[in-house]
Amino acid sequence: MVTDCLFCKIAANEIPAELVYETERTLAFRDVNPQAPTHVLVITKAHHADAAALAEADEGLADEVVKTAHAVAVREGTAESGYRLVFNTGPAAGQTVPHVHCHVLGGRDLGWPPG
Repeated sequence: MVTDCLFCKIAANEIPAELVYETERTLAFRDVNPQAPTHVLVITKAHHADAAALAEADEGLADEVVKTAHAVAVREGTAESGYRLVFNTGPAAGQTVPHVHCHVLGGRDLGWPPG
């Protein structure tokens, strides 16, 4: 755990969050500033700074994050109508918490391009 990382503190149960789904290595919880009716964040319990670090992490961990995101979409009822997965990597891409997280967005027509 990185001691000053918000998401590490959520994973360690030091900061409360509305949990949606959990596996041995991932945790999903509702975003505090939702951009869609379903807006859930999927994080790794171990600290990885961003999607680039996740890609180089433990074998199968990126796969587990995506599988967790899909399980969230199924539970939230958005899997059939469609949902969006977003990874922001780095400040210029809009990543505000330096801990890898996947946004699961759904529950309305998200359109394209995103915005």
